[in-house]
Amino acid sequence: MTTFSERHGYSAPQPDITVREEAPDALRSAIATSARHAGLGFNEVRQIVCQALAVAPDTRGNWSEPNVMAEVEQLLEDCHWFEVYEVIEAIAESLFNRPPPTIYRQKPPLEVFTNDINRIFLKNGIGWQLFLISVEMRGSEVFESAVREGRDALWKAGKRTSGNELHEALRDLSRRPEPELTGAIQHGIAALECLAKDLTGGDKETLGKLVQHNPSLFPSPLGEAVAKVYGFASNNGRHLKEGGAPSFEEAELVVGLSGVLCRYLERKIPKP
Repeated sequence: MTTFSERHGYSAPQPDITVREEAPDALRSAIATSARHAGLGFNEVRQIVCQALAVAPDTRGNWSEPNVMAEVEQLLEDCHWFEVYEVIEAIAESLFNRPPPTIYRQKPPLEVFTNDINRIFLKNGIGWQLFLISVEMRGSEVFESAVREGRDALWKAGKRTSGNELHEALRDLSRRPEPELTGAIQHGIAALECLAKDLTGGDKETLGKLVQHNPSLFPSPLGEAVAKVYGFASNNGRHLKEGGAPSFEEAELVVGLSGVLCRYLERKIPKP
């Protein structure tokens, strides 16, 4: 059954993202409950959590539901922040393709768990999201629309290489415990450069040269801005200087801009 807010279209404003490299107590304490809500038995939850954390379950007379759940909660409270997200992925994987246990639960178990976890992420300003069985970096609504929808639009248009580069940029931003920031910048710009080459036929030119030699590619004077973004990406993603590593915010900005610009160019692709 859908919730009141789902049925009537109500939603609260999303809090700003303030949490990335940590796992707040609100998340740790909700994982076991969310897994149980999705239909996992309490011993199943303990087995999955222990396997994900590479620890042995305390089975010495510890078989009652309250004791088992208390053990799981303690394990989640004590583990490293990034291991919390690995536990979430392990639970999601265990629910993959599992059918609803009864005719009364219409949603698949993985969808139930995903909805619960993503709601916790949103309410607590956590910059991650569960997508299928992977925890991926979550950006602002504008970022999500630009990059993920841009990737999907490129795939749908048959531009697999450009779409895959955007996908890899997202994966680099999502790496734990440390995101691969230079890789994210490189992949983001590569997606844009690949699509620009495809549209112009300039196979041997860099994005900067493509923009310079094809002024109609972007409306003036935005082409100059794109060329400068390429220059920034070259200095901070390809040709690094000591002490010049990009910040997460800078990498997110470049990937977001690449997604927006790819969506713009994708609309220029001749439709059959």
